[in-house]
Amino acid sequence: MTQAVVRPRVSFEEYVDICAQTDERYELVQGELHRMNPPTMLHYRIAKFLERILDQAIEAHLDPEEWETVREPGQRTEVASSRLPDVAIVSRAEAERLLHQTAVFQTPSLLVVEIVSPSSASEDYDRKLKEYEALGVQEYWVIDYEGLGAAKYIGFPKSPTLTIYALVNGKYEAQQFRDDEPIESAVFGRLDLTAEQVFTAKK
Repeated sequence: MTQAVVRPRVSFEEYVDICAQTDERYELVQGELHRMNPPTMLHYRIAKFLERILDQAIEAHLDPEEWETVREPGQRTEVASSRLPDVAIVSRAEAERLLHQTAVFQTPSLLVVEIVSPSSASEDYDRKLKEYEALGVQEYWVIDYEGLGAAKYIGFPKSPTLTIYALVNGKYEAQQFRDDEPIESAVFGRLDLTAEQVFTAKK
């Protein structure tokens, strides 16, 4: 999602209060509020598509009583930072505790998805990656359906790329998927899904 700094530094607790009092969407980045602007319609469709796919994968490979897929949940990543990933697989136990509160998760999501937009590309490949890695998110998907990332991240010539960062001994290892390549996940194994299906939100 796209973002813009909107006001002076706030604490995490103040951030949660602000989120509870407004319909606007914010991320907290080292104490600064960043308003999240509406993305493209395809961005929305990819998020919706992935939510459905990941729900099916949880049913097939994990315990649906333990995990659930959510779009745009809050994920605290640092003392004064909290992100709004486009899609995340979150703890169902913590979700139950947040039923009547602002949904900002403080335990690490199992899997996080960020869909790249023009204003978020550098954050998605750099700062967010470092935050999710340090937090212990097992798998981080970067969906770059327009090939907006720098060449050092997606190669040259640049093209639409789905990068999966899997946590191995506390560090992310990257694997990239393009076109009709089937996606392989450390969490789920090989999925009945290609990169192109994700980029077009069609199966």
